[in-house]
Amino acid sequence: MSEVHATGGCLCGGVRYEIYQRLRPIVVCHCKQCRRTSGYLLGFTGCEPENLKFVSEDELVWYASSKDGRRGFCHKCGSSLFWKRESGGTVDVAAGSLDEPTGLRTAEHIFTDFAGDYYEITDGLRQHAEERNQDEIPGPD
Repeated sequence: MSEVHATGGCLCGGVRYEIYQRLRPIVVCHCKQCRRTSGYLLGFTGCEPENLKFVSEDELVWYASSKDGRRGFCHKCGSSLFWKRESGGTVDVAAGSLDEPTGLRTAEHIFTDFAGDYYEITDGLRQHAEERNQDEIPGPD
């Protein structure tokens, strides 16, 4: 195993993790599911599943939020932590669950056609009406 590049966890500490790779920039998702699960919107980075190691996962629960993916959250405190495609690929890690400093920056927005009517996206970053192909998401800086 290589060096730890990031650590994080939930609000109550029932889920703690380490990531053993450099993380890609943050992608902010405006889909209705992310807005419902977080109460606003969610920013995610990502890692390969084999590079995500749990220090504690007693409270980790996976919820099949759609036919395409599952959401990982803490059963005790409710923190949104992960999103994972059913067909495999990277594990998206909620940026807010990372310990700081992260050294990461936001790169773009996805599912902007589904953004809430109570905010505007004004940061000048790239916007995509729907999802991006995983191969098109920027890699680590």
